[in-house]
Amino acid sequence: MKKVFSSLGVFIFLSNVASAAQAPTTQSNLNLVWLGVASGLVMFMQVGFIALESGFTRAKNSVNVATKGILDFAVGSLIFFMFGFAFMFGKGSFIGTTNFLLSDYITNGDNAGIMFWVFQVMFAGAAATIVSGAVAERIKLTGYVIASAVIAGFIYPIFGHWAWSSDGWLAAMNFHDFAGSTVIHALGGWLAFTGAVVLGPRFGKFKKDGTVNAIPGHNIPLAVLGTFILWFGWYGFNGGSTLTGDGSIAIVFLNTTLGGAAGTVMAMLYSAFRTKLVDLGMTLNGALAGLVAVTAGADALSPGSAIIVGLFAGLFVSLAVPFFDKLKIDDPVGAVSVHGINGVWGTLAVGLFTKEYSFLTQLIGAVSVVTYALITGFILFILIDKIAGLRVSAEDELIGLDKAEHGYSAYPEFQSHYTSDLFK
Repeated sequence: MKKVFSSLGVFIFLSNVASAAQAPTTQSNLNLVWLGVASGLVMFMQVGFIALESGFTRAKNSVNVATKGILDFAVGSLIFFMFGFAFMFGKGSFIGTTNFLLSDYITNGDNAGIMFWVFQVMFAGAAATIVSGAVAERIKLTGYVIASAVIAGFIYPIFGHWAWSSDGWLAAMNFHDFAGSTVIHALGGWLAFTGAVVLGPRFGKFKKDGTVNAIPGHNIPLAVLGTFILWFGWYGFNGGSTLTGDGSIAIVFLNTTLGGAAGTVMAMLYSAFRTKLVDLGMTLNGALAGLVAVTAGADALSPGSAIIVGLFAGLFVSLAVPFFDKLKIDDPVGAVSVHGINGVWGTLAVGLFTKEYSFLTQLIGAVSVVTYALITGFILFILIDKIAGLRVSAEDELIGLDKAEHGYSAYPEFQSHYTSDLFK
């Protein structure tokens, strides 16, 4: 059986760490190099997230978006080093309890284990960053950083332990989530849902009669750039999850490309069918939805199945965005629709389109991640709101978080005056 990013793949990889460190071979060295390259690609996705979120939101919040992005990675890296990784991959049934501060790897000089941490910390950062877009333009920076730290250090590693550790209860059921449709995207998407609900909508998003007032982003070409950067990074996200620098990455790259492309085309066609116009913003979300959905089975799906998964992902995101608007849940970038809905769809698709994995087991995993995310997310954001405060003042929201929380604008030469019209 080929090595994949599943509990078995991780077990095989880590069981070979000591021997690889003692007597490195060409293949083991190549594995380290490939994992390092893939880690860099996944880190670059942080740039994509910042560009996408900034482009989809208003200019007056651009500095704040960028600040959240850099703090996500910096704070998350430190916390994941201290205890997050141990909770996720240490020995233990419910939660890992060994290898804090990477003590086992560092003491033994296990370069393969250290590189595995480098790859994993990029995933932890991605899981936390997904929340950012759904709470944009009205969350306090301090409250966001606290939430991000708890997600990267506790919430994400615990569920990751269940699904990806050799000791996890989902892994024991042969649950398959190759590179994170469930563990990263669905978890992050439904955590984003709880954050958006607790915060409430932005001022002016919904009119008094309940109808939606669109708040367009300030730079859609920047969002396009962010989408392409994310797609580029996804080859490290999915390809690196093989944990080996060999031919196993070929089918993963192929399916990743097809899933993203199919999602793009479907979302574009659906918008043209509905409105007779091509909605570029929805098309971008279709691309991301296809990439999210294909991630769970990128190693196991046939190319034809990857296209089908991507097509449905493009349709689902197109239906989900207006659905959440009807519920008066304000998600500026569509994070819940892209990651939450299609993380679940990609998880279920593995059971539908492969013979190796049970649909029932995949369903249990999908239900588990949504339930876990909703419970932990609501507890997290409500506690932060009660203790430290979660939402900025109405005045700060109107003038923009750049001025309110950072003291300067991303575009000082293009200042605008914001009035109280949004309250009307």
